[in-house]
Amino acid sequence: METVFTSAFEQGLLYCFMILGVFMTFRILDFPDLTVDGSLALGAAVTAIVITKGYSPWLATVAGVGAGMLAGLVTGSLHLLLKSGHSDSTNYGPKLLAGILVMTALYTMNLRIMGRSNIPLLGKDNVFDQTGSWLSVKMTGWWLVLSLFMFMLVVKYILDWFLHTELGLAMQATGDNEQMLRSLGVNTNVVRVIGLGLANGFVALSGSLVAQYQGFADVGMGIGTIVAGLAGVIIGEVLFGTRNISWVLFSAVGGSIVYRLLISVSLRLGIAPTDLKLLTAALVVVALSMPAVRRKVIRL
Repeated sequence: METVFTSAFEQGLLYCFMILGVFMTFRILDFPDLTVDGSLALGAAVTAIVITKGYSPWLATVAGVGAGMLAGLVTGSLHLLLKSGHSDSTNYGPKLLAGILVMTALYTMNLRIMGRSNIPLLGKDNVFDQTGSWLSVKMTGWWLVLSLFMFMLVVKYILDWFLHTELGLAMQATGDNEQMLRSLGVNTNVVRVIGLGLANGFVALSGSLVAQYQGFADVGMGIGTIVAGLAGVIIGEVLFGTRNISWVLFSAVGGSIVYRLLISVSLRLGIAPTDLKLLTAALVVVALSMPAVRRKVIRL
């Protein structure tokens, strides 16, 4: 049973950066960004190809994050072209279309980058091996969980600090009330494009770390990322609440871990791996309905 918990924590912390990226787009920018299905695989693909070329895995990870940020910038720029001057922030058509187009294009781009559908990384040095060497420990089990947790805290507090800067507050205001922010002379288009770049950078970071953790990068590893990301965000908000932006970021991380724990327990109970997508959809439905059920119970 301990293996189930360690695996769930490892997976949850590896994918928590993807959850933070999805949280930024859906909750902060109010932008239903489907690019994440492609940018996660993009981060893995770029990292894998850089590592196989003999470069440092740290440089490979940075390159993967940079590629993800570039994908987000393309989505934001494409959205500006598609919305054709409409200032209605509730018009989700151009937002969805921009994400779908970039996500579709990234599938081909990832194949071009890797040269094939799968790149093995077994036997190649990665960030976990090098971290274990520096700490003189074997980077498995709870040591890996502790290392990922410390890295998550650093990233979380950097993001927390950023969201309290002038630009970060502008991003939050863009999602809450874009018209008000425009009236104050802020270019919300630029703010949204930057936000999408940062969010997809977080998603690509998860892809880069997952590829190094599992020992391969695959062109299809990003399929279903958006649903898994939403599941983590919603489960975190339902279970841990939304007191303020700092707490909500922790809730997103907690939701990532709980989601992976539910998946691990389900597999342990005998659910077929082929049914995981159905299980994920069911978890999202349950999480979405919980606030309404809770209100009805309180009224009774």
